[in-house]
Order: sequence, then structure tokens, then C-alpha cells
Amino acid sequence: MSSEATSRYDVIITGAGLAGLSLARQLLMYTGKTVLLLDKLENPPAKSQKVGESLVQLAGYYFSKTLDLELHLLEEHYLKYNLRFHWKTQRAEASAKPDYWEDISSASIRNQSNLATFQLDRNILERHMMKVNSEDARFRFIGGVRNIKVELAEDDSDHTVTWNGGGATARWVVDASGRPGILKRSLALEKTNQIRHGSTWAWVEGQVNPEKLTGHTHNEVLLHKKRQKMGSYPYFLATNHFCGEGRWFWVIPIHGMTSLGLVYDHSVVNPEDVSNGRKMLDWVAKDWPLFAEDFAKRKIVDEGRFVDYSYDARQTISPQRWALTGESGRFSDPLYSPGSDLIAIYNTLIVDAVQTDDAAELEAKSAWYEQIMRVMYESYIPSYQLSYNCLGDPETLTLKYTFELAVYFGFYVVPFTNQLFTDRKFMQTYLRKFALFGPINKNLQMFLSEFFNWKKLHDPKPLAEPVHIDFYDMEPLRMSEKFFYDIGLTREEAEDKMDIITERMKEFARYILAHVYAVVLGDKCVLLNAPFVASLKLRDTTFDPERMTQDYAKHAGSDKVHMWNLNAFTLENFIQPRDEPMAPECEPKMEESALGSR
Repeated sequence: MSSEATSRYDVIITGAGLAGLSLARQLLMYTGKTVLLLDKLENPPAKSQKVGESLVQLAGYYFSKTLDLELHLLEEHYLKYNLRFHWKTQRAEASAKPDYWEDISSASIRNQSNLATFQLDRNILERHMMKVNSEDARFRFIGGVRNIKVELAEDDSDHTVTWNGGGATARWVVDASGRPGILKRSLALEKTNQIRHGSTWAWVEGQVNPEKLTGHTHNEVLLHKKRQKMGSYPYFLATNHFCGEGRWFWVIPIHGMTSLGLVYDHSVVNPEDVSNGRKMLDWVAKDWPLFAEDFAKRKIVDEGRFVDYSYDARQTISPQRWALTGESGRFSDPLYSPGSDLIAIYNTLIVDAVQTDDAAELEAKSAWYEQIMRVMYESYIPSYQLSYNCLGDPETLTLKYTFELAVYFGFYVVPFTNQLFTDRKFMQTYLRKFALFGPINKNLQMFLSEFFNWKKLHDPKPLAEPVHIDFYDMEPLRMSEKFFYDIGLTREEAEDKMDIITERMKEFARYILAHVYAVVLGDKCVLLNAPFVASLKLRDTTFDPERMTQDYAKHAGSDKVHMWNLNAFTLENFIQPRDEPMAPECEPKMEESALGSR
């Protein structure tokens, strides 16, 4: 299209990637605003592939339902089969003729969610969004622009945006230009965070299907008893994570290709050892030999790398009528795929701000929305900063991930699907309740990180035999997923749900602490001791085996049973007696507690 523009627009967006295109569509669908979208490319997206293919529930709902792209997603992309995690075992390492896929441990959710998620070919989706946006008379795209400069008005007049050969004015300017961050640079909004992680990725031709990496015949695979735990749904549709301490390797399917990527803490992987796609695949093939034969035959069609990808921003929205969205603002970590979720939340807040004409109201909203944006981002940081090492162990990762996912289901997905992020009265209550989990979550992340280090010191070998954990056996997570059916909640109804979720998550945090005590002390009865369980401090319980022994000794003589609203023995196989078998009187207490959980 022409590089010239002389018109006035309601909103100018810089950057025609996922964030900018989805914001433009949301504005066109839900407001009467005119939109100008600028990009340095003449016809985006570029030929190179775009990383970040995996959607989770909130973003899946945003793109399929809010932006009404469901049919396109079902026709052109894969339905996703949840997040799945895998670990090596001693059997796989020792076997002269390993079964490969059948030899590894896993943790996952076997059921599909009520909210569909997708594995995206980002290039195809962005091309489609450009097409549907361009069909609206209120939308204009100009590509091939260079030297974009934004002159923000100091009064109530329009902002001015200029570039080579053109210029335009607008009431609002939103930067969605990605990591270069046009507004971020010009307004000096850069800010570092505490996460020092890197990633190298590549796309290869065809499908890398982990289930095919086996020493069994096809018919033997069909009858393998592992299916009793894992089911028969196509595993390759998941975002499969192959995990180790402080690192994970993703396998994500898109049509005709597979996205493969290693994410790592700098303390466990030297970035120069994985500095390009082939070196990364070779490194992974040594770490996970089941991939070696397959990767040797694969042709790399594209690749990319970030040595240090995580960052913050000082501000992302202003009553001066500018905002940042997507990677122009903040980026935490790809684990759990939060990037598109934050795009969905940020864009929703921006759209509401754009429709606010009263200056005083906009100033109040901007301060409020900045707080929400920061809270949504910062809630992820402890998980990535403090406990990335937990990726190296099935038990520790299960405790960590199911707690985080249950919080996500309740405090992210439910308010979003009920369109409550822009309801200030609800969000005031919401943020007060959500704030309770800041210190609880930080304490848990540090506690679990130290628990992992203790386990590594005492038993550094992988598990002897594969284990397969269904995350939904952790009842608080399974119960949180049921909230996905609660659509159309009033503010009062949603506040009642937040009360239920808050109490449930406090109990879940208490259970995690008690379970770790039981493992360290080698005593399942720890989980049943009512005065001991009640004594646990959710915000400042530190991991210290000697002190933990002393803590429990104060209550060891009690015969009062703690009645959980969950199954406290879901992970009991990880609780191994240290000295003596479980006391006989513990058996009836376990049954009594189990009855209480019903």
C-alpha cells in the first residue's frame, strides 16, 4: 500500500504482529474507532517463521471467542492437547535396548479443557487477521515505513506520527512494535528484571512425534500398558516439555513443521553451547538420546535465538493517551506460554481506555490499568526467578505447577471470560484477594526450590521406573477448571467465586507445605496431624530439615486428624519411610481423612 497518509485517526498502532493486529481487530469489533496500522514490512508477516505458537486457556478464549477467529483456528491450526512434562528415568539410561518413549516419566492433564487452546502457525494467523481487518472501512494499513517518530501532544490535542514519506495524527498511539519498542526507547521506559534465561529454537520439516520414538512395533505400542495412565489421545498435539534442572525443551506441532526449542537458565546451560539451531538440536540429542536418531535426519527450515529474553517496563499506559502492548512492554518467560495471555489482558484494558473521553476518568483508569498490567506480569516472576530448578523433578514440578495453574484458572481465566478486568469495583476486590497470594506464592517458590536441592543431594539419580501423574488428581486444580463453565457471572457472583478460590488456594498451599514435611520426615502421618497442619505459616515457612523435624516434634503426639477438602495422599508414593514403616494407627486416620475430603 502507499506509504503516504494525510488523514486523522482515532488510534495509530505501530507494529503489525500478533499484539498489534489483535488490538486492531478488537477495536474494530467493539468500538467505532478508526485505526491506522504501521509496520516496517511492506507485506507482513515476513517469510521467516514466528516463535510463540502455543496458546493456553485465556489466550485461546481471546482469539477464538473474543476476536471471533474460532473457525479459522480450527481449520488452519492444531487443537492443542494441554501442557505435558517429561523426565528421564534410570531404566532409560541403563537399558542396552531402551523403549525410548515408554521409558520416560510424565505429568499431564489427560482431559481436554472446556476452553479450547491451539498450536498456532503465527504467520498464518497474522496474515488472516490482516485480511479480516482490511475488510473494514475504518482500518488502514501502511507498510514499508521507516524512521517512525511519535510526537506526543502536551495538551488535549492529537498526537503526531511521522515516517519517511508520510505522517498522520491520532487521539491515541499504541506501540506494538515488539522488542525494539518505539515508545519505550523514546520515553526511556526500559527496565530490567531478575530473570536471566535464554532460548534457541528451530523449525524442522515434518512432525516430530515423541510417541513414534520407540523400540516397540506398532502393534506393541497399541497394547502397551502405559496407555492406562496416558490414554490414547494424540500426544504430539500437546506442548511437550522435556525437562531437566533449570531447563526444558519444547516440541510443538504446526502444519507441515515442528517447532523445537530449548529454554534454559544461564546457570545450567552455556548459551554458546546452543548458539544456533543445529548446535541446540545436537545438545538436546545428547541430553535426551531418544531424539538423536530422529534429529540427525531432520532438515532445519528456520531458526532463532535470544540469549537473554526477559525484561520489564517502567510504564505501559498513560492518561496522555499512549500505551504499550505485547513485547513492546514486558516479557517474562515462555514457560506456561503467558505472552498471548498478557496481550489479551493489555489489549482489553487499552480498548476500554481508548473509549474513555473524560480526562479525569481517563487519568483514574490509566493509573488503575497500569496497576493491573503490572500485577499480571509480576505474579509470574517468582515462578521463573526462584524455582526454575524444580523443572528437574516430577514431584516438585507437580506441586509447583498445579498450584500455579489453579491460581491461573481462578484469577486469570474466570475474570477474563466474564469480561470483568475493566469492572473497577470488581477489580478492587479482586486485587485485594490476589495480593494475598503474592507472599504465599513467593514463599512456596523458595520452599520448593530448596526442597528440590535437598532431593538432588539425597537422591541424585532419576526415578528408577517411569511414573505418570495426572495433574487433575490434585483436586484443587480439577475443581478450579470447573469454573470455566461459569460464564455470565454478575460482579457479586464473581466475588463469591473469588472467595471460594481464595480459601481453596490457601488450603492447597498448606497441603504442599505439609506434603514436603511428610517427604522429608518420611512419615505419611504428618499429613493427618491437625495441630501440626494448622501451625504451618503460609508466608514464612522456610525449608530447613533440622528445624522441620523440631516443628513436627511439637505436635507428634496428637491424635486429632486434619480433615482436608482434598486428597492429601495423591502423591503418597513419593513419601518413603526413613526409619520404620508407617505406624499402624496411621491407616485408620488416612481413611478418616479421605472421608472428610469427600
